[in-house]
Amino acid sequence: MLNGGFLNITSEIGKLKAVLLHRPGRELERLTPQYLQELLFDDIPWLNRMRQEHDGFAKVMTGRGADVYYYEELLEEVLKNKDIHESFVEDLVKICNIGNELLEKGIIEYLLTKTPAETVEIAISGLHKDDLPEIKREPCLLDYIKQEYRFYINPLPNLYFTRDPGTVIGQGLSINKMEMSARNRETMFLRYIYKYNPLFNGKNTPQWYDYNEKHSIEGGDILVLSDKVVAIGCSERTSANGIEILAQRLFENSNIEKVLAVKIPFTRAYMHLDTVFTMVDYDKFTIYPGIEDRVSVYELTKGRKMPKITPIDTLENSLKSALGLPAIKLIKTGRGDAITAAREQWNDATNTLAVAPGVIITYNRNEISNEYLRNNGIEVIEIEGSELVRGRGGPRCMSMPLVREEL
Repeated sequence: MLNGGFLNITSEIGKLKAVLLHRPGRELERLTPQYLQELLFDDIPWLNRMRQEHDGFAKVMTGRGADVYYYEELLEEVLKNKDIHESFVEDLVKICNIGNELLEKGIIEYLLTKTPAETVEIAISGLHKDDLPEIKREPCLLDYIKQEYRFYINPLPNLYFTRDPGTVIGQGLSINKMEMSARNRETMFLRYIYKYNPLFNGKNTPQWYDYNEKHSIEGGDILVLSDKVVAIGCSERTSANGIEILAQRLFENSNIEKVLAVKIPFTRAYMHLDTVFTMVDYDKFTIYPGIEDRVSVYELTKGRKMPKITPIDTLENSLKSALGLPAIKLIKTGRGDAITAAREQWNDATNTLAVAPGVIITYNRNEISNEYLRNNGIEVIEIEGSELVRGRGGPRCMSMPLVREEL
């Protein structure tokens, strides 16, 4: 199998050695209440405090021995090449579906005058109509219909949730197909980093999936349980077809032997599998209470052209069988209390990030869940998250692990 030599994720819990983040920026200050739904956000955060909290999150990981890389810095490195800069600008404008050729041409010409750092800033924080010099052209119908909308290029407030656009599985990378078009640019950015940044060594690193494919699959639904087993949530954001395609490619080109497809309720409250279920130790998982009775699990193994599918009766049995364990422990958030669990679920109590076996990062506001995890032998590292949580995502959502130590 092709091996790039850097990316390596064969578990959810191996000691974290390298991770990809995005530090929240001006894109969050461009959110307004009227466009929250369109931009997939629930609230207006306080950016300065949010950045302090995010820096604290990164500091915990570096303090535990992980190298932290940032989307914006890796992308800026790539765009220092003039030809790549030109290609990126053209793809950026194309993926925004602006809808007027003369306007698109003018925006491209404007962006090509910018430095790599300036281009990255615009690509992430958006291009406001007031930022663009007047372009000599006749007004089109689009100008009148969208005259109240203030952006030619939308801001990307969800980029700090770096988990979803890409997933390292084994020594390869899945550049995911997002269900919502508002996040398509994020995966385009990752494609450029993968292809051109030497850190990712794209020429020698397998790519399992691509953002231009038809069927959606998002990183919050993908859990690498071991070097042989991956769990993938079938959710409102990840399609059954996408799971089958990715699974068969993994079976044919990697060490993965089983994929557990876990169908969860198709609601925003359970957006991804990792919003209700994460791995915290060799045989321990944190879970939103009651969800284990509301999921369907299917074991996928290699078939001739598509995977073979075997229904499994319970989530617990599927995990024991796939991981070869005599027993597992499901640690319920909120200590299993329905009201407490629901309250702390809103603050992503289940969305934990393991930095080593039995050592996790989570928000400090989830006091009952954190205490219960400690009572079950888990070391809990708490971070501030009063502003970060406004995007409805926790530490796992905010991180894309690149390298973990083998177990």
